[in-house]
Amino acid sequence: MQARVGGEFAGRAIIFSLPFRDRFEIKCEGSHPGKVTRLTDAVASVTAMGSYSDAFERSITDPDGFWLDAAADIDWITPPTRALDSSAAPIHRWFPDATLNTSVNALDRHVAAGRGDRAALIWDSAMTGVTLTYTYAELLDAVTRFAGVLRDHGVQQGDRVIIYLPMIPEAAIAMLACARIGAVHSVVFGGFAAPELATRIDDARPVAIVTASGGLEPGRAVEYLPIVRDALAASARPPATVIVKDRPEVPGAAHDDGWLDWDEQIAAATPADPVDVAATDPLYILYTSGTTGKPKGVVRDNGGHAVALMWSMRYVYGMSPDDVWWTASDVGWVVGHSYIVYGPLLFGATTVMYEGKPVGTPDAGAFWRVIADHGVAALFTAPTAIRAIRKADPDAVELAKYDVSSLRTLFAAGERLDPDTFSWASSTLGVPVVDHWWQTETGWAIVANLRGLEPMPLKPGTATVPVPGYDVRIVDASGAPVPAGGEGNIVVTLPLPPGTLPGLWEDEARFRSSYLEAFPGYYLTGDSGYIDEDGYVYVLGRSDDVINVAGHRLSTGSIEAVVAAHPAVAECAVIGIHDDLKGQRPSGYVVLKAGVTIGDDELRTDLVRMVRDEIGAVATFRDVTVVQALPKTRSGKILRKTMRQIVDGDEYTVPSTIEDPAVLEALAQQLGG
Repeated sequence: MQARVGGEFAGRAIIFSLPFRDRFEIKCEGSHPGKVTRLTDAVASVTAMGSYSDAFERSITDPDGFWLDAAADIDWITPPTRALDSSAAPIHRWFPDATLNTSVNALDRHVAAGRGDRAALIWDSAMTGVTLTYTYAELLDAVTRFAGVLRDHGVQQGDRVIIYLPMIPEAAIAMLACARIGAVHSVVFGGFAAPELATRIDDARPVAIVTASGGLEPGRAVEYLPIVRDALAASARPPATVIVKDRPEVPGAAHDDGWLDWDEQIAAATPADPVDVAATDPLYILYTSGTTGKPKGVVRDNGGHAVALMWSMRYVYGMSPDDVWWTASDVGWVVGHSYIVYGPLLFGATTVMYEGKPVGTPDAGAFWRVIADHGVAALFTAPTAIRAIRKADPDAVELAKYDVSSLRTLFAAGERLDPDTFSWASSTLGVPVVDHWWQTETGWAIVANLRGLEPMPLKPGTATVPVPGYDVRIVDASGAPVPAGGEGNIVVTLPLPPGTLPGLWEDEARFRSSYLEAFPGYYLTGDSGYIDEDGYVYVLGRSDDVINVAGHRLSTGSIEAVVAAHPAVAECAVIGIHDDLKGQRPSGYVVLKAGVTIGDDELRTDLVRMVRDEIGAVATFRDVTVVQALPKTRSGKILRKTMRQIVDGDEYTVPSTIEDPAVLEALAQQLGG
């Protein structure tokens, strides 16, 4: 290890150059405005992380030591002296004696380190044709000013603020402004209907709402202000303050309802200083998609969240602060929280925020254009996006129009990455295609191929190995361990690592019943799968997607993987439907690739044979229906439960998270629902 001292030791930054990271800074007492300091004993912890097995073992046997070392990458106001607090087990907390400010860690410290001119946020709108770049200094200025707006309108530390915005820079600015003054933000996906917004208002009890005149979709504008108006009217606890970012492309303006105009407020604002918050204080509430009745508000804390995301950017994703990182998601989902806004900015990298679609804005080359225009080093997207591109452009004609040589890695998560999509993306792009698995509740990867720690051989169908901190196990219905290769419930031994949910918003009983009580001592993921002899984890789908065919438990995910391998199939869904004789049987629904012509009977014969060869006759797979599209949520997850209800003739409710209700209507008509 080589070390060099930048300036005098007192009040300066010591920068260590290490073989496993670009640089490591330790700021001594008094080195940052507001008495921010790095861990003063961090020198002792600056050792190479070593192999995956060493890191994983230490994270399980010595979580305090492991995560205190990781915490050295965060600027603390009061540094932690211990990592794990298990005094209220099975509910655990991280860094209980520490204080910090997340906004300072995402912005101020990079400016103070001389990186203020570095691009922090690139907004690329395929909907308007506009691209804007904020440097770290410019983004800091915008955040401090909007934090001042919130403060001046009565938002105090601990208050909640609903953010109901499209994919525009103001969404990130509002989130970071809340973090700066210690307010708790709750981002609601833009375009959610008024009843869904109202239930979240009533649960979070915000003192302010931040919104826009609307969002943009291909061929149409989605007006937000009528939705906000109706939600406030329906809410039992409507906030008095509404701040609106007017967009010229969408009808409606702040003053139409006597609300506050974002631009006017920013222009008159006095910047707000950061406040000290406890590491265990909530940073945000994120309501899980598809909730009905009382929504389930996942809480994220400040300290553990910052430590986990900082660690993940380097070790899970293998990134450098000099890289351009792009997460093609939405700030309304957990992926957008973690890896559009907080993760890359905490790390000091450049993050791309994209307003557009993988196809249709204007074509299947949209993603390749963004990569080429901005020199993107890593793209994180959902398998649905990859399949949509493949369906529209199976021969990747559009890709040849762009220089995407900057791209090192394609990361996929949000749903299962089927082997056929994995193979197509790998061969088409010529870069590693890395699946990883996590949940809204965990906030970052549970299982991954750790590109910055020890990259492992990539296998189709698996997210690779448990990330350090996650002791993943497979258990049967009674909680007994399942041997290697055996399918069962995926659980994680408690405690969960930093960055994961410490609870649900004001509902500890529901937190315990939803996640902790099914298998005492474990966190219930709700997914099923298995671990092979090499320790690779295969996530097959939600536990309720396991069907029982004449007493045989079969994973619909396994069958989907076989069906998706057919050369004519762009994407597919397999669900379990009622069968009078066998109880359930699998039924397949497929979308064909663009330009492919194949008879229904020929396709059915092929798929039945393939499933029989790969799964066995026990699957009794014989139902195949070709559909124009599969119903999905806006985050790309296929609505299998709703499909199952339609096929079985049960009553169903159109989920609030659906991307296109017309797809569900067409499916219901086709299936006679």
